[in-house]
Amino acid sequence: MFRKLGFLVLAACAFQVQAKVDETQAARLGQDLTPLGAERAGNAAGSIPAWTGGVQPPAGYTPGMHHPDPFAADPVLYKIDQSNVAQYAALLPEGQRALLERYPDYYLRVFPSRRSASAPQRIYDATRANAVNVELIANGNGIKGAFAGIPFPIPQDGMEAIWNHVLHYKGDQTHFVNNQAVVINGRASFIKRDRHIFYVYNREGMDEQGLDNTLLYYKYRVTAPAKLSGTALVVQDPMDQVLSIRKAWRYSPDDRRVRRLPSLAYDSLQPDTSGLATADVVDSFNGAPDRYEWKLVGKREMLMPYNSYAVHQQGIAYAEIVGPRTLNPELLRYELHRVWIVEASLRKGFSHPYDKRRFYIDEDSWQILAVDLFNEDNELIGLQESHPISYYEVPMFASTLETLYHLEDGNYFVDGLDNNEQMYDFGARLSPRDFSPAALRRGGN
Repeated sequence: MFRKLGFLVLAACAFQVQAKVDETQAARLGQDLTPLGAERAGNAAGSIPAWTGGVQPPAGYTPGMHHPDPFAADPVLYKIDQSNVAQYAALLPEGQRALLERYPDYYLRVFPSRRSASAPQRIYDATRANAVNVELIANGNGIKGAFAGIPFPIPQDGMEAIWNHVLHYKGDQTHFVNNQAVVINGRASFIKRDRHIFYVYNREGMDEQGLDNTLLYYKYRVTAPAKLSGTALVVQDPMDQVLSIRKAWRYSPDDRRVRRLPSLAYDSLQPDTSGLATADVVDSFNGAPDRYEWKLVGKREMLMPYNSYAVHQQGIAYAEIVGPRTLNPELLRYELHRVWIVEASLRKGFSHPYDKRRFYIDEDSWQILAVDLFNEDNELIGLQESHPISYYEVPMFASTLETLYHLEDGNYFVDGLDNNEQMYDFGARLSPRDFSPAALRRGGN
């Protein structure tokens, strides 16, 4: 596995109105390709196994528990640190190499690869139907002919691949409490938020007519620290955000007023992140793709955060997870996986701190696992990572913890700390009216 890996280079594709594939190609789904479009077979070296349907819940697991690690007995294959990073450079994102080269006490623990991602059968069925029906519309800012499943399981260009990430299955409706951390000059500040998400595109029983250009509804209420407690936010997120912009309202307990935010998209700053996180870095990337040119570079075997159950386990003190410069490497797990590489270059006439982004997208789930971030001078300035697990009871494969490292000043942002909170509730029963400005006036609940 240490040999130089082959890199499948794909020509940059021009925007295509007809993005669907023919029946012959679509018939590969569930055959030599997985139901979501990944290569079912393992690699020639045997270091990546075949996909066999994803992980099953460990014995004794019941919904509501923090998800126990089904791979806790796996040995560490090797470690990568400052002393040997050059040996593994071809397997790592640029941002990860920069962290290893900068911090002598930082390292990666590499484990056997486990292809644990899965989704409900209805998502597989919808993906198969989408493959022969879906089209990009509005210059790629929207889609037509798809619902519920992955829209482009056999992608032809970078914009299709990024839509796969934006629309990959993350449950029908979720309620969870977790914490975020802002780490500045080595000191962490924490904020606890009570969150609800109501997914429209992926939900059971949805069809294309029922979407009404709506992707999801989202809200949270801050419960700690005391000085921010009661602050709340609600978001109504459209599919085509050029046709209809994202709507967001914020409630302040100081004056008991609800205010419409002028913008919560692109490079506008997320509230309560001390300027460390833009709106479009949530879930590694979200929102309208119109400000970037998207190039599908190819597929490559790389070391990625994966099966991150150790950092998800209940009872770990947050100070043990969040270090002064990086997350605690002893709690992180990296594996060799095939990822799609997509490069996004800012279009002329637009501004953003990230002039170029390089995305590493998991072939099995379409979850973005890492992102290299560059400024207008093509200098590496940041690294995003998503640390995913399989949520057995849904099932779905999604991030349990996200980080955004600022490489220029050493500060970073963490979201998703849930070790000392109630576990996800995937059976919450809210409706779109619970995500209105009026809901904020009731205190954000």
